Amino acid sequence: MTTEHLDRWNAHEASAEAMIPIIGKLYREKGVTILLHSRSLVNKSVISILRTHRFARQIEGEELSIEETLPFLEVLGELDLGACKIDLGRLAMAYRAEGGGRSVAEFTAAVLAEVTDGNKAEAQGPRDVVLYGFGRIGRLVARLLIEKTGSGNGLNLRAVVVRKGGEGDLAKRASLLRRDSVHGQFNGTIKVDAENDAIIANGNVIRFIYSDDPTTIDYTAYGIDEAILIDNTGRWRDRQGLAQHLRPGIAKVLLTAPGKGDVPNIVHGVNHRGLDLSERVVSCASCTTNAIVPPLKAMDDEFGIVRGHVETVHSFTNDQNLLDNFHKADRRGRSAPFNLVLTETGAASAVAKAMPDFKAKITGNSIRVPTPDVSVAILNLQLQRETTREEVLEYLRRVSLSGPLSRNLDYTAATDVVSSDFIGSRAASIVDANATIVDGDTAILYLWYDNEFGYSCQVVRTVQYISGIEYPTYPRTGGHDSAAEIPELVAQ
Repeated sequence: MTTEHLDRWNAHEASAEAMIPIIGKLYREKGVTILLHSRSLVNKSVISILRTHRFARQIEGEELSIEETLPFLEVLGELDLGACKIDLGRLAMAYRAEGGGRSVAEFTAAVLAEVTDGNKAEAQGPRDVVLYGFGRIGRLVARLLIEKTGSGNGLNLRAVVVRKGGEGDLAKRASLLRRDSVHGQFNGTIKVDAENDAIIANGNVIRFIYSDDPTTIDYTAYGIDEAILIDNTGRWRDRQGLAQHLRPGIAKVLLTAPGKGDVPNIVHGVNHRGLDLSERVVSCASCTTNAIVPPLKAMDDEFGIVRGHVETVHSFTNDQNLLDNFHKADRRGRSAPFNLVLTETGAASAVAKAMPDFKAKITGNSIRVPTPDVSVAILNLQLQRETTREEVLEYLRRVSLSGPLSRNLDYTAATDVVSSDFIGSRAASIVDANATIVDGDTAILYLWYDNEFGYSCQVVRTVQYISGIEYPTYPRTGGHDSAAEIPELVAQ
């Protein structure tokens, strides 16, 4: 029996194991995030690193060898780097195309000259963050913020504001953060400091402030300054209500629900760069808006959209009842685990806020279904020109691998995926290639999205942007600020 495949696998594992300490040291000591095809390798396991290398098949049709990327990482470990993101996949591919006989060390030093030695950028953080509310989205955002603490020069989760839930409140909050029925256990350790009303998660001291009135809180009393407050309660959605959070210590407010009135609705990847950074009250729109706007933007850019309809098959949420009971909405009072529940979605109308130049009319409805997480949006689009299924899929595949939407839009050609396969997906939505239907000027897209975790990732991306802690990705060409804007070289 041959051991060729096992020997090769063991060699790959050894290379991945060698990567982990270098990646961790760069992240903690220098604020450098190592990516592979736009996917972070920070705090990833050996298997996860190997899987990400295998993902290269979607770009070049062949697997990117870890033995090829490890020498670049070893060189990075020796360079005097400033805070930035570096994509190993892109480095390796650029070297293939432009190496010109130079060594890996010479090439890497040359293409990273603007972020090394005297040119290196100073860290923009730390930036304090406060969570107002600690529900499904709040706890997932907390997990992501803790995961991204790094050297301490990034986003720093300082406090959570909640209503007192009775005896043992803090221990119960810690338990909900530690274990999650959908998303699994917290990746790390959590301690409860009852004396100081704090939870210590992976070394992050998070103070719990008990209040039911945002206008009574002085955050500077807790050492919090110029913080971004993330309101994930949805209790207030207009500027006047959300402005109540602008207390001493709070510089900006971000809502994790559709904003009303003149509150800007931001979908990261589509309109975040157009935001006036002096704006103090911002909304991240809804999970469904974040799921449909990136593919709508992509399709409109290439094919033009005359009109469309979105139907979402959406997992039930805490807004519904376990058993039939009174609810202010007509149908949501009926038992969520027992029924398909027709309801409205504001996502279609929210498209206009995220894409004001988008002229097509979009209608929408939603069906709540008895699953706890992951939803699918079905976009039925009339295009301005006729096309083919092959053209649409090849275009969307490339959009998901390169360009400004590569962090937000993903793509799967798998024939056997179901909703639970997308739990934990960090994309705003994932195009299901095999379900796609194209007939002349009609295109029907099926888009999976983790309406909890994928949306939480979009929230954190937006917070990073408005806080100034969103560093460019290197190497870059043509003066672009992000590797996501360089065609052909990166993947979501």
